[in-house]
Amino acid sequence: MANSGALILLISLVLLAGAAYIRREPGHADGSFADTHLHFFMHDAYDGPRPTAALIVTGREPLPLPSDDSATGGQATSSSPRRFGDIAVMNNALTEGPERGSVRVGTAQGFTVRVAEHGAVNDLSLHLVLEAGEYGGSSLAVKGRVDTGAAVRESIIVGGTGRFRFATGYALSRSYDYDVANGGVVEIDVYVQLRLV
Repeated sequence: MANSGALILLISLVLLAGAAYIRREPGHADGSFADTHLHFFMHDAYDGPRPTAALIVTGREPLPLPSDDSATGGQATSSSPRRFGDIAVMNNALTEGPERGSVRVGTAQGFTVRVAEHGAVNDLSLHLVLEAGEYGGSSLAVKGRVDTGAAVRESIIVGGTGRFRFATGYALSRSYDYDVANGGVVEIDVYVQLRLV
């Protein structure tokens, strides 16, 4: 009986000692996270004298859609300039304002893959590399399913580098002056939670 009491006491002491070394993840309660909002415009150009985006893999034509129109043999086709499986890369300027001459704050580098048979839905992998200000030299990694036909698109922040190390959050993008065939300007709001280290 004395041995079992000693064993229970020993196990309890080991558990208490182990609990003292467990590192808890800091949270908002202790002020170790800061919420940050970033706002900028991305300039996406597929044509012109200095394109910043390029279609590098051309996908296949979408399969015909069923249609009630007997004139086309009961099939409708997509009018989108993009195809299922298209892969495009980008190295787009990020600026403070929507104008071409606006102050540059960084670069959006990444790629998209057209994943919808019909419609304008892409799988996005993007790095927002900031070049100026307090976050200069830091970047955010963005991932998401982007439906360019939607008024507002939401993507997730999956991490970052530099001041954005361990960042989490989301990005909202809206077409400011954009068309799928030529590109244009996209407005981006980033809401990110930064760990204070």
